[in-house]
Amino acid sequence: MKQPEYKGAGWAIHAETDCVEGMWAMPENSVDCVITSVPFGDLFVYSDSERDLGNAGEGEAFAKQYRFFAEALTRILRPGRIACIHCTDLPMRKGKHGAIGLQDFSGDLVRAHTAAGLVYHGRATIWKNPVVEMQRTKAVGLLHKQIKKDSAMCRVGMPDYMLFFRKDAPNEKPIQHAYAGDGDPVAIVRAWMEELRGQGLLRSVPDDAAIAAFMAEAEFSIDEWQALASPVWMDIDQGEVLKNFRDARDDEDEKHVCPLQLGVIRKCLRLYSRPGDVVLDPFNGIGSTGYEAVKSHRRYLGFELKAKYAAMANRNLQEAELASQDIFSRFAEDAA
Repeated sequence: MKQPEYKGAGWAIHAETDCVEGMWAMPENSVDCVITSVPFGDLFVYSDSERDLGNAGEGEAFAKQYRFFAEALTRILRPGRIACIHCTDLPMRKGKHGAIGLQDFSGDLVRAHTAAGLVYHGRATIWKNPVVEMQRTKAVGLLHKQIKKDSAMCRVGMPDYMLFFRKDAPNEKPIQHAYAGDGDPVAIVRAWMEELRGQGLLRSVPDDAAIAAFMAEAEFSIDEWQALASPVWMDIDQGEVLKNFRDARDDEDEKHVCPLQLGVIRKCLRLYSRPGDVVLDPFNGIGSTGYEAVKSHRRYLGFELKAKYAAMANRNLQEAELASQDIFSRFAEDAA
């Protein structure tokens, strides 16, 4: 695999790179967690590249190409670890599909990943405001006037989903936590920091007093667990995205930039990774997953076909790296 175009302390972005080819060039079992928002069939245009999965069509044509992606992802995911796949179901249109309805796109992805060898581990339903969807799509089923005309055509709003898939084998790198007020979070954090030091991401391990500032990452309260375990995530702010995503649009043609909400990424990182883990986003975009991963002291790798998106991701990850360094500098001050 060619050298990454952008890199920092513990992160790298391969620009203008097909993620399937990139993953096949990686060592097997080398990624601890995958968090990504895949192309939604042909619903949106992302780039003009023939290598763009978003240009593979829809239905079986898309599913056929997606299988190559699912197989490559299964190969590089560490045994016992989780891939988090963001998606939504897709609308059917009368002129194109012969009827108004919905396509079970999330089900297609479940079938593709299980066929590739992963275990379907569950899903979180991400609540979205149906009024906003109605204003954006003008879907007949969401129009209030349809109640008066024929409510048999009314439907509920379309949520997003985060699908979870597990590589079903013993996890040789357990993601350990301590209950709040119980156990030894200092010991857990010290082990994390020793690993970060071994990776060259931390010069030295602070004393226990400084480590106390990191303990919130190691402790897991019952309230936090119950919120994450909820099958419906009601607390995602749809507007909490990287602020410069609109700059990634090309003026000369119709493109779609839809960064994943940062709150969704934080939940996945919190539950399914630990500091020092390798987090991958095969569809890097402008670097939303990497931004949160680097800020929370994970290592990160991204693949991005479009050079402009990758360049913006580079700036976002540099900002995240500075924020991460600021935290470590505070540890040093506390330990002095």
